[in-house]
Amino acid sequence: MLDPEELVERYLIVGLGNPGRKYARNRHNVGFQSVDYIARLYGIAVNRRRFQSLLGEGAIIGKRVVLAQPQTFMNDSGQAVAPLYRWFKTPLDHTIVIYDDLDLELGQVRVRPGGSSGGHNGLKSIIAMCKSQEFPRIRIGIGRPAVGDPVDYVLNDFAPDQEPVIAAAYQRVDEVIRAYLEQGIQEAMNLYNGQPLYPD
Repeated sequence: MLDPEELVERYLIVGLGNPGRKYARNRHNVGFQSVDYIARLYGIAVNRRRFQSLLGEGAIIGKRVVLAQPQTFMNDSGQAVAPLYRWFKTPLDHTIVIYDDLDLELGQVRVRPGGSSGGHNGLKSIIAMCKSQEFPRIRIGIGRPAVGDPVDYVLNDFAPDQEPVIAAAYQRVDEVIRAYLEQGIQEAMNLYNGQPLYPD
């Protein structure tokens, strides 16, 4: 049983996506995939079901964290995130959301301390349910298709030649999260926004 009184000063790291094997490798699921990467890296089992989410608890660079993957489907992500952050008494500035962005080039990673949804339905749901847009987020670029419906594009898997790029993006997400936990969101932005994924 999770005890909220034991979770003071924890950080909530939420990756957005759609549940189920059918969607697991979709572009729209880079939030889930990021959490999977972080969980493997730090030995955190994300397998406990509560508040319509899969949860895992552990530590990253000495900070206590809860990793979460909402199981509500993307467009209703707020139905999971709002009760989670309230139960854990996690301030919104200690709640970071990871999600896909069509308007960033493939593999680009950008950090923001808050702001509008930018048209992303998962983020829109979280803002509505939490009644605030002042929470940090990490956007992962998946690129926009040159032709075809963006809905079909986000609900398809990455092409084989895109996989190494997105794998490097998940490594960058880890770097961003460590900077955020250690130094705050502003420093994470200063360090990584605008930095190339593959430095010279």
